[in-house]
Parts: sequence; structure tokens; C-alpha cells
Amino acid sequence: MSDNKKLLALLQRPLEPTFYPKDNGKTVVDLPENFLTERYRPIGASLQSRFGNDADTRIPVRNVSPPAISFAEAVPRRGGFSLFNPKHRQIAGNLINLFMNQPDVETLMSVAAYSRDRLNPILFQYALSVAIQHRPDTKDLNIPSFLELFPDSFVDPSVFPKLREEGAIVQAENRMTIDIPMNYTASDREDEQRLAYFREDIGVNLHHWHWHLVYPGEGPDRVVNKDRRGELFYYMHQQLIARYNVERFCNRLARVRPLTNLREPLPEGYFPKIIRSLNNRAFPPRPQNTVLRDINRVDDSVIFTVSDLERSESRIAESIDGGYVVGPGGNRIPLDERTGIDVLGNIMEPSALSVNSQFYGNYHGNLHNIIAYSHDPDNRFLEGYGVVGEFQTAMRDPSFYRLHAQVDNMFHRYKRTLQPYNANQLNYNGIQIQSLGVQLNRANAPANVLLTYWQRSQVDLATGLDFGPEGNVFASFTHLQHAPFTFRLTVNNTSGATRRGTCRIFIGPKVDERNTGLTMDEQRLLMIELDKFTVNLNPGTNNIVRRSEQSSVTIPYERTFRQVALSNINEPSTEQFRFCNCGWPHHLLIPKGTPEGMQFDLFAMISNYADDTVNQEFDENVNCNDSHSFCGLRDQLYPDRRPMGYPFDRRMPTAVRSLTDFTRGNTNMATSQVQIRFTNTVIART
Repeated sequence: MSDNKKLLALLQRPLEPTFYPKDNGKTVVDLPENFLTERYRPIGASLQSRFGNDADTRIPVRNVSPPAISFAEAVPRRGGFSLFNPKHRQIAGNLINLFMNQPDVETLMSVAAYSRDRLNPILFQYALSVAIQHRPDTKDLNIPSFLELFPDSFVDPSVFPKLREEGAIVQAENRMTIDIPMNYTASDREDEQRLAYFREDIGVNLHHWHWHLVYPGEGPDRVVNKDRRGELFYYMHQQLIARYNVERFCNRLARVRPLTNLREPLPEGYFPKIIRSLNNRAFPPRPQNTVLRDINRVDDSVIFTVSDLERSESRIAESIDGGYVVGPGGNRIPLDERTGIDVLGNIMEPSALSVNSQFYGNYHGNLHNIIAYSHDPDNRFLEGYGVVGEFQTAMRDPSFYRLHAQVDNMFHRYKRTLQPYNANQLNYNGIQIQSLGVQLNRANAPANVLLTYWQRSQVDLATGLDFGPEGNVFASFTHLQHAPFTFRLTVNNTSGATRRGTCRIFIGPKVDERNTGLTMDEQRLLMIELDKFTVNLNPGTNNIVRRSEQSSVTIPYERTFRQVALSNINEPSTEQFRFCNCGWPHHLLIPKGTPEGMQFDLFAMISNYADDTVNQEFDENVNCNDSHSFCGLRDQLYPDRRPMGYPFDRRMPTAVRSLTDFTRGNTNMATSQVQIRFTNTVIART
């Protein structure tokens, strides 16, 4: 077993001690006695002989002088770890730095093995995962999905006793699959429950965690300072809100109301019904009409007032309106049309790249915190934060979308200061899209009709059941799915020479939840990116065929729910986790639609590659480059020079009142009407 593969032994069953057998008893990590914690050091010899005898593989850990990790022990080992907490974020950045700075993999293994049983497990797993994927000597290592490590963050806890019982009593080959119920957090008396299939989708919440793993807010500069990081923060979340609003229309609900007033009660309640296995405590609920108050959590180092948060927002708004942000010395940094959105994204999140965090504060982070601690703002009842306080659970709560709709509005405030795109920025002379359509991949399927339905899939949760059974333990869950389809475009190149272009495909609703037509300005903010890819156009007619599973936005089901077992780690590394697991889940590529069929506008444009290229070649079929729209490319520039969301990120000229008006003057664009039909049946994944 190669040195870097040994690190995977530390990324299994995070609450079990490091010396405890891994991989169904086949693997044991041999720790130096002084690496054992105080509880186990007196009985170290008997532990090693008791647990090590039947192992096929022994992983020796070299004795090094214990690393200085007292700074990280400030996060309680059995408490919450939140990357919205500035103190926790700083500690995580310092721990990433410690792991990054180890001279070789063997030393990293020693330092990490020493730290593992002394630190908060989520903090440890996060920092080690970020370090592994950014170190040149470990970056090709497949690390497990967060679902495998902490399944309790994603599924109804009532399944865990059943899984343990099945695993303890029944032999592996005879075990039954335990079903995770749908819609277990509220009854249909709660309107917001119509969106539970989206908010509580395992893939959606894994995407949110993995995106922030690829783009950490703190740590060494080479880890944080990635190309257009702040702009990606804007765009990924903007698309998330657009998708959520369209799903609301599909379910006859109005668009989410931005959190414009922090002093009015929050009508949306949320009772998450998930537990934190670190301490077996439930995530606290938030009753309806909770009033947001000043947060004074001294022990958590989260202290701010509602006025502080309002001040942060007004300072950002004033800077947007003035066209510049203020640096630490009072110097003005212009918000130009090329880099302004990136500067703003890093200020609003904020990341370590914020030009002036002292002045602009922790705006987006504290919007999360003011809701996450709203049930116990002064720690009177010793309750931890709610689900909005962690990346991997935040998207379950309806209030997440309200706070992000407000963050989104701040970005749109900036975008509205920019001039609409002119004809030169939109046109591609000599290129005409003559037809655009979509069709299911089945014989005699009608044109421009897409289908969605429920699918039941299985996932193995064994690696996350600490002190649990050996072998696989499967749970099944139900999620939205769509029938595979293909885009077809006919493009005429009249330039007389071969041309290159970027094909951009979006879908957007025509009407709102009341069947009222949308204005162009409303519709453009609801356009969902489905795909973006390079095309070579020969003179004359070109037929472009593109399958839905090739989307630049999504990753396939198998990568969202992939398994990494130590027994497989001698296989060559065929995938690279960091970008491989970052991407929107493919089963949610298109909106749900309605049983009677909901009408959408499908839009395609081919832009001039000369204006798109960043002068680097990439093959979307290798190295997990396939989900670059939300996740960028590994160790490379974002592969599109245009602003993210182009051509819908800016306001339209006054004369453009509809999508038809927009395409009329640009032959390199086309629209067609598409229907999405939902069938309320459950089909098992085969």
C-alpha cells in the first residue's frame, strides 16, 4: 500500500479511535504508544494485541514529536464545528496550514494520526480533506464523500437503530435495505413542505459541502486564492436560488422572499429531525415567527447585534452604488465590470480574500449565524446552532433560501450598475442557429417534451456507523429524476471558414405560480444553466447533438454517492476527488415540472470562442473537468472569459421586452418552447 493511500485509514468511521480496526477488521493502524490519548495510554499494550491480531494489513505510523495542535482543541471535540463561525474558520485555516506544511506524506500521516483522536472529528476531516486535495503529493487520492463519514447529517435518524440491528443480527449477504422515508420533517399542512424533495435532497446538500471544500474561505493563499473565486461564490448561489424559485413555481408557490428586514419575525419554521452523532443531540428546531435578536454567544465567540449586520449590508450597498469599495487605508478599489463581482463575492462571503473585512464585516456568515442561533441567541439554554449553521445541512431549511435571495439581490444591485451587453458582445457574425430542440432518448418520443419522476436509490452507510456492524449496510431513499434526453441544434456557418464557438444552453419558466407571464427582467434572473461546451463549426450546415448527461453543470449519480473502501485502495486512482465530487447532482438537472406539463423557454446561443477563451485547452472528458460551470477546473483558470451567467447576468436594453426580442437581433441565438411533465410514480434504480 503506497504511503498516500494509508491516509485513507484516517478517513473512516470518524468517531472510532485510530487504533480501532478499519475496513471490516482487515486493517489496523499501529500507533506509537505516546500517540494514544490519556484514556487509552495506560492500556496501550493490551489494545494493540487485542485489536491487531486478525488484521491482513498493518499500517505503521512513524513516531514524531507531537505537533502543536492546542489552537485547534479550542473547538470542543464533541461539539459543533461551523465554518460560519469566524473563530472556527480561522482554526480550520491554521490546521489546513499545519497539514499542508508537512515535508512528506509519511510525516503528514504521523501528524494527522496524532491529531485525529484529539480534535473535533468534522474539523479534522475537513482540514485533512482540504490539505490532501491541495498537496501535490496527495491530490490524486480519492477521499470519501461526507455522506460516508457523517450520514447523520443527511438522513432521518430513525433509520440508524434499524441499520445497526440489521447489521448486528443478519449476515451481510442476507441484509435487507432500510428505507429512508420521504417528507419526514413536516406534514402537508405546511406549504414549504412541497419543496422538501429539493431542500432535503442528499445530493444537493453534498454539493453544497463539496463546493465549499474546493473553495475554502481560510487557509494558505495557494488554497484560498483561486481564479475568480468570489465570482463563483456569487454564481453558484445565484443559480441555486434561480433553481429553487423555479421549483417553487412547479409546486404553485411564489418566489422566495428575500430577507430584506431583519426586524420582522421569520414566518418559516423548521424542525429538522436530524441528530449530531458527535454528542447524540438533535439539531434545534426553529418555531414559526421567530424574532431575530442580537447574538451574544460568548463561549462560541459569536457576538454581534442586528444593527451590526444592518451596518455591514448598508456599507456594501453604498459601495456598490458608489462604484468602489474601501481598502484598509481608505484607498478606493473600483468595482469595474471585469473584476468587480469577484471583489464583491469575497467581501460578502467573506473569505480571507476580502479587501477589508474589518469595515465590511462577516455579512453572509452572520446572516447564517443570526438564524442558526435564533432559538437561543445568548446561550441561556445551552443549545447549539440550527441546521443553517453548517454547510452540509444549511440547504435543508427554508430560511437558507431567504437569506441567500437577499445576498443574491446585493449582487444584482451591482450587476444593474453595468451597461447592458452591446451588439458586439452578443453577436457572432456569420453564425445562425436555424433550429433548436430537445428529445427523450427513446423511440418515437415527442419533440420538446421532458419527463420527471421519483426514483428510489440505495446507498451504503456502513462506513459512517461508528462502532457499528462489519460489511455493507444499505439504505434506500427517494429523489427526483428525469428521463435522459438529447439537445439537437442545426447551425449554419456562412463565414466561409471553420469557426469555433461556445454553445450555452439555458432553460427558464414562462409564467409564475399564478400562471402570470414573466417580464424579461424577471425571467432572466430565473434562467437555469443546463450546459456549456465548445463547438467547431464547418462552413455550411452543422448538426450539433449533445446528451443531457454531458452537462457542464452536473456530476453523475455514481460520483455523488461513490464509495471508497480501504479494500479497494490498491486500485489505481482513476478519478480525482477534489473536482470529481464537486458539481450539481445530475438527478436535479432540470426542474420537476407539473403533472399536466409546465411550459418553459429553452434558450441556446453560440458565442465567439475568440472572446470566450482564456488561452488554455481542456478536455471536458478527463480529470473531472465535466462540472466546470459551478466548480471551475483543477489548477487552471475558469474556462470561460465571459462573466458567469452571461448573457443573462446584466439588465436588458429597454427595447428588449421578451426572450423573442432578445434573440430577434442575434442570429447566433435561438429559443424553443419545451414542456416538462412530472409523473408521480416511484421507479427503482436498476
